[in-house]
Amino acid sequence: MKYLIAGLGNIGPEYELTRHNIGFLILDRIADNHKIDFKTERLADRAELKYKGRQLHFIKPNTFMNLSGKAIAYWLQELKIPKENLLVIVDDIALPFGSLRMRTKGSAAGHNGLKNIELLLNCQDYSRLRFGIGNTFSKGQQIDFVLSNFSQEEIKDLPVLMDKAAEVVYSFCTIGAERTMNFHNQ
Repeated sequence: MKYLIAGLGNIGPEYELTRHNIGFLILDRIADNHKIDFKTERLADRAELKYKGRQLHFIKPNTFMNLSGKAIAYWLQELKIPKENLLVIVDDIALPFGSLRMRTKGSAAGHNGLKNIELLLNCQDYSRLRFGIGNTFSKGQQIDFVLSNFSQEEIKDLPVLMDKAAEVVYSFCTIGAERTMNFHNQ
């Protein structure tokens, strides 16, 4: 069985450690842990991992956050992966820092990356893993907050939190979305 795991973020060193790039950071953590490399391909940086009899395809779209759907739609079709086997990893300001919540459908909740995916997949029913980045910003400062770097305190906690997110990814690919949500949603 094949799976497409898409971590959302923005390309470029100025975005590397920003809250909005948690999807990229989690996929980089998985790649480091399994000693696999991302290669730049069409619309995304891509890596593959064989895990418990499954073929996991990881992508980090290089289309920038607001056009993420273009890369996801392309790689679903190119790799002939059903939408049910797609998991999108995304930041979420509605969740406290480090909280994880997986859903198999739902609205974009104002997230432009998810809005573009919905537009190009023509649906809202695909799995997404939301990683809480908190909402410690003043009114009107949301964009500055999500594009700012994690604090030193948050950076210390990130490795353990990213490993928890990786466990959700592996669980999704091995026992399915419903059981994963039962085990891992906080």
